Amino acid sequence: MKFKKTYSYAFWSAFYLTLLFVIIAAISYFYVHDVLGNYTILVAIFSFFIISFFFIQYRAEHFIYRRLKKIYNDVSILDAKNLKKDSTITDIENISKSMEEFVEGKRLEIKSLTERDSFRRDFLGNVAHELKTPLFTVQGYILTLMEGAINDKQIRMKYLDRANKGVERLVAVIKDLDMIAKLETESLKLNVEVFNILELIQNVFDLFEMRAKKRNITLQFDRIYEFPMFVKADIEKIEQVLINLVVNSIKYGKPNGTTVVGVEAYNDHKFIVKVIDNGEGIQKQHLSRLFERFYRVDQSRSREQGGSGLGLSIVKHILEAHNENILLKSTYGEGSEFSFTIEKAK
Repeated sequence: MKFKKTYSYAFWSAFYLTLLFVIIAAISYFYVHDVLGNYTILVAIFSFFIISFFFIQYRAEHFIYRRLKKIYNDVSILDAKNLKKDSTITDIENISKSMEEFVEGKRLEIKSLTERDSFRRDFLGNVAHELKTPLFTVQGYILTLMEGAINDKQIRMKYLDRANKGVERLVAVIKDLDMIAKLETESLKLNVEVFNILELIQNVFDLFEMRAKKRNITLQFDRIYEFPMFVKADIEKIEQVLINLVVNSIKYGKPNGTTVVGVEAYNDHKFIVKVIDNGEGIQKQHLSRLFERFYRVDQSRSREQGGSGLGLSIVKHILEAHNENILLKSTYGEGSEFSFTIEKAK
């Protein structure tokens, strides 16, 4: 019958200690007794205690080290090279705690990988859907023209215009995907410079004035600013942030509504830019996922309004690249407030 490992360890430890005791006793009796006399026993006991202490410590560490090394070798996710012999101790509680911390770290790592895999599948499905819809639209118009509709000038121009809109949507999706890919891989370099944020906001207002008028939405500042407000950031990327936020407020704002943009001090080093609309607002269950790629609160209405579904995700990535924060407040039926911080120019 094969002994348990602990029995084997105890047996050999007892054997070595007994042998050690016999050796110390013999030395004390034959060589030390004549010199120390009555103190021989005390010296022998003290010597046996000291030697036993280090012997037991070495044996225990060696025993535990071999057991742990076997575990590391048996479990493929553990690397035995990470196990140092001098780190193994006889304190089983500390060892258990260390192993629990290690296992918890691996559990979180596996959970993260599982979530990433799930996100990857969702992302690929969303990309396929976003590209498929305009592609089929363009293909349908082209096939109709090829089958004879091209001979009708009125139909030809109408279908070519619709096909062109489908292509524009494809280009928008691909450009947005390219920007997110660059932001996530940190290959997008920021050209940081000092500029007047109020002037940039006015430029965005001018750019989308006609689109806002089509829905009778007024673009305006929250107040009259007497002095410029200079910030330090990548002006093109911050312009993209403002464009995406203002366009969203126009898309989902109520007709005859307003989009108000304001800038105020956030702290000694930063401003906060607020984009406020009195549109339909966002329900609470959607708030936590609003900045995910392709996530839409209302799938049908969002696609009617156009866009790639990547606007808010791009906003989030650009601001994270600047080490800034994006904030959101929304009351369903009353409107939304998107705000972000930006560094003051010194």
